[in-house]
Amino acid sequence: MFKKGSILSRLTAMFIYIWDSFFPATCRSKAKLRGKTVIITGANTGIGKETARDLAARGAKIIIACRDTVKGGNAAEEIRQELPEANIIVKQLDLASFSSIRGFAKEVLSSEPQINILINNAGVAVCPKSTTVDGFEMQFGVNHLGHFLLTNLLLDKIKTSAPARIVNVASGAHLIGSINFSDINMDREYNALDAYCNSKLANVLFTRELANKLQGTNVTTYSLHPGAVHTELDRNMSKVNRIIAFFFHFASKLTFKSARKGAQTTIYCAVEESLAKESGLYYTGCRQIETSKRAEDDALAKKLWEFSEDLIASVK
Repeated sequence: MFKKGSILSRLTAMFIYIWDSFFPATCRSKAKLRGKTVIITGANTGIGKETARDLAARGAKIIIACRDTVKGGNAAEEIRQELPEANIIVKQLDLASFSSIRGFAKEVLSSEPQINILINNAGVAVCPKSTTVDGFEMQFGVNHLGHFLLTNLLLDKIKTSAPARIVNVASGAHLIGSINFSDINMDREYNALDAYCNSKLANVLFTRELANKLQGTNVTTYSLHPGAVHTELDRNMSKVNRIIAFFFHFASKLTFKSARKGAQTTIYCAVEESLAKESGLYYTGCRQIETSKRAEDDALAKKLWEFSEDLIASVK
């Protein structure tokens, strides 16, 4: 439509963000997933649960991977009440712990003959300064490093299951994110919102480099902005600023999309037939749009990949 990277193309992307907030898109694909296995992190609530509901209705076997297996079980039972034939299992996964991630991956690799779709959906947002079990800033550690490790541990199985897809739930917040390799844990100056934006930029860069590494494998990758969605993702905001959290929570109930509407772009990236040959791109409102210039930097994406590998290797 416009030259990639032009001012008009970026203004168009911003218009799509705003348009989708008021007129949410719906995934129109009728694709069936019978015989396919889908892993969704954080599918015990919010857009992850709604994604699980939709893909279960298409016939897929759903693995809900979440930290709280009680909530995961409740989500699975809720879906079964609506879809009695739904094939859903719940497995424990704490993305703030490399040990938990490795344990989950080992269990899945030994029990599942295939992984056709991996949806890296779970995340934390705008939380007070804290660290993962392995000592990394929580938002970067969970939103990026946890999913980076999980994806790489499952990657060989995903390749043998091709055609397969990897979907990373990012955010439009990546537009103001940055990667400071010299202070990745933000020890010098921590800002909860900045940390979130940085982790979402990492999601988009990870998707881009993963697509490069998967060329010729028939495994495709997608990152996306789900839109302004009323979910539990803002639950940590009150710990940072109670006044802002109160008004944000009130405004979100009035103006934000429901979780079901917010899940549509995730579902679109997971099943839409026309995307079968696309990889490494970014979506919102069930359409592909441009990212920030930073997120299109292949050298930065490659550096983040190698940096992430080193960080994980540093944990004994």
